[in-house]
Amino acid sequence: MKVCGVDIKGSEAILAVAHLAKGQLSHIATDTKKIALADDDESANVKSFFELVAGFIRDNGIKHMAIKKRGKKGEYAGGPTTFKIEGLLQMLGNCDVTLVSPQTIGAHVKKHAFVMPATLNKYQHDAYCTACTAILKASE
Repeated sequence: MKVCGVDIKGSEAILAVAHLAKGQLSHIATDTKKIALADDDESANVKSFFELVAGFIRDNGIKHMAIKKRGKKGEYAGGPTTFKIEGLLQMLGNCDVTLVSPQTIGAHVKKHAFVMPATLNKYQHDAYCTACTAILKASE
């Protein structure tokens, strides 16, 4: 099973692809590590972002995507652009999209002690943990 984990920070979707084979989790390195949504007030920018993400999903054969949830209110609430990005990702055709809570991710990281591959950049760690959590939840 292959899952693309997404961590949305500001106006960027940070991506990391994880794979489970023979009981082992591994990172699949991709050329694209993040996709930015520049000036989300412009329709052309929103469409361009969507097309870039759809191309990434298609080119890498992704059928499952897991997005790290952000709070809707309170101190850790996500900004309006992050919710726009989340909505766009949920609109992707031919790709199942699930939301994973930070608490669930934290519990899986603690329980399974995910090892961060050297092929990951530090800013991709949350996206990778999100993908790994989604894979393990699906296989339970």
